[in-house]
Amino acid sequence: MINGEPREIAVDTRTSLLDMLRERAGLPGTKKACDHGACGACTVLVDGRRINSCLTLAVMHEGAQITTIEGLAGSGGRLHPLQQAFIDEDAFQCGYCTAGQIMSGLGCIAEGHAGSPAEIREWMSGNICRCGAYTNIVNAVAAVARDR
Repeated sequence: MINGEPREIAVDTRTSLLDMLRERAGLPGTKKACDHGACGACTVLVDGRRINSCLTLAVMHEGAQITTIEGLAGSGGRLHPLQQAFIDEDAFQCGYCTAGQIMSGLGCIAEGHAGSPAEIREWMSGNICRCGAYTNIVNAVAAVARDR
């Protein structure tokens, strides 16, 4: 399942989850940056847990529930609360890391690691923002965690 829809996609056993999502599933929202697991731009949720999709093979997740940034919007295109918080808090500049930051933020909240700004910073430290919007990113995650 990808974003709540059953999908059957044939891939080479060496294909990363990231490449499968972008090249075979037609979901380019998950970004390819370092391709080494160092930046977090490729973060997706697999069975509710965040992972760097560049570091795992697609075949390892057969039968799993995969959620990408494209799967967050609600009916009628209504933004997910964390997507809206990123807008409200001006938590992105160039936008390249935004999808990974949002997916990691959702994981952080779901895992119970959003109790304070310091905790959010620690648990999201695997996501790099080269523009330096960290304060606003933390504020966005904290706002959604507070409202849960």
